[in-house]
Amino acid sequence: MDQKILNAAPPRTSGKLDLKVGFRCNNHCTFCVQGDKRDHTADLTTAEVKERLAQARCECDRVVLTGGEATIRDDIPEVAAYAKSLGYHTIQLQTNGRRMAYRQYCESLIAAGVNRFNPSVHGHNASLHDKLTGTRGSFDQCIRGIQNLVALKQIVLTQTVIVRDNVAHLPEIAQMLVRLGVSQVQFAFVHAIGTAAATWDDTVPRYREVAPQVAKAVAIVRAANRHALTEAIPFCFLQGIETAACELRTPSTLVYDGQITIGDYGKYRLEEGKARGEVCKTCSWNGRCEGPWREYPEHYGWEEFVARTDPPLPS
Repeated sequence: MDQKILNAAPPRTSGKLDLKVGFRCNNHCTFCVQGDKRDHTADLTTAEVKERLAQARCECDRVVLTGGEATIRDDIPEVAAYAKSLGYHTIQLQTNGRRMAYRQYCESLIAAGVNRFNPSVHGHNASLHDKLTGTRGSFDQCIRGIQNLVALKQIVLTQTVIVRDNVAHLPEIAQMLVRLGVSQVQFAFVHAIGTAAATWDDTVPRYREVAPQVAKAVAIVRAANRHALTEAIPFCFLQGIETAACELRTPSTLVYDGQITIGDYGKYRLEEGKARGEVCKTCSWNGRCEGPWREYPEHYGWEEFVARTDPPLPS
């Protein structure tokens, strides 16, 4: 297998594998980080997926199956069962949630070994969610899927990508997900590459607009005794909810992304994915903060960012 390797890391036995099984998808999200990969990148075969699982097992004991949309493949139960046979103790499925609307399919995944489900919910109603996914009916299917998984007593960890259209509705999304009974809610600031780069003006909000809405949403989730996380939001916009930042707890991660292997995703984020400006050098949180995705200040500049002077959270 001839792959480009980025940021190789020493072997580890407690890392996480992010395995992209292909880029085909039955949604057409306006902010998709994968862009047009579905049009020119072939999905991995079942044998190739299993090969990558076996290769990574000496380093990782957790795996996230993702894409594209993994569930449009018919082999995901087989893949999950193979991962389980290799000794992966956490087998997580990242999904748009649509196929979870079929309870029998959920049961087949659970029987195969999937024990974490990560559906994406981008709106508080069908109008908003379906607009963002570019697919009519996707909201109703995703919500039925979450209901099925909760009824089956599964761990449901939702993902909401923060974009211009849903910023004002983040608290409502939080309220809805709490009512549905999910275990964890994560709010991830859009990464403006792929499709989002081409739709920037309609897609990418300002951090100053996002911060108060995220704070409200996190408070709602925490008040219900559920876990709330944020992703790719610098600490100068997380005052009072700093412990929600997923970057504080992200495990060492190996990524298989098409023909690219990222050996250490944390190092990749710091060295290539994200950026820190002059203002960051005087910030007391500089040692804990990764900064924004680098495309953000390249487009909007650094004027919103303010150096903090208060002590950061301990390592």
